Amino acid sequence: MSKIFGFSKKVIFYYFIIFSFHNISIAEEETLLILGDSISAGYGINKKDNWVYLMQQKFYEEGNSIKLINSSVSGDTTGGGLGRLARNLKKFDPDFVLIELGGNDALRGYSIKLIKSNLEKMIALIKQNKSKVLLMQIRIPPNYGQKYMLAFEKIYKDLALSEEVYLMPFMLEEIGINSELMQPDGIHPNKKAQSLIAKDVKKNIDKFLLINQSN
Repeated sequence: MSKIFGFSKKVIFYYFIIFSFHNISIAEEETLLILGDSISAGYGINKKDNWVYLMQQKFYEEGNSIKLINSSVSGDTTGGGLGRLARNLKKFDPDFVLIELGGNDALRGYSIKLIKSNLEKMIALIKQNKSKVLLMQIRIPPNYGQKYMLAFEKIYKDLALSEEVYLMPFMLEEIGINSELMQPDGIHPNKKAQSLIAKDVKKNIDKFLLINQSN
């Protein structure tokens, strides 16, 4: 058999095939960093029952190689998320980042101006990293005060427009009003709700990925 630089054509061909498949697998693998609070961290829920874990399994079942990195912390605020975002971006270099923060800010009565500023800074950092942003709409109960509630919820819509980022619906939109799907504290979804959240969030991420591929 003829040889090239001491290697047979057959060996070179095998190396070419292996190298090509290796490059394809790398190119196809994408990462989604989830920067959230207790709702995404799975407060009161076993890790394998958490909606993030369930959604990852669903992606695998469908042959989608997207890797989910759950960097959510119970009790976290937009300020906390901003404080650790740079480290996460450097460590994981994600293709996409889902921001699910703000609920604890409202719980603490933080100003609308501060919450919006923190979210703006997070979006800027993510864009600087050449990653795409998914911003989840966060809703709060009316007992926070009608004026504050409306101003708070408007933050996300305004940022989605001004920063041109993908706005995802609040994942507890329907679940939060169903006591059978909530833990006794009335704040956190229970185990039964996790598969429903996973299905709903995945539907919106699939939509985002489709839009992203066409751009």
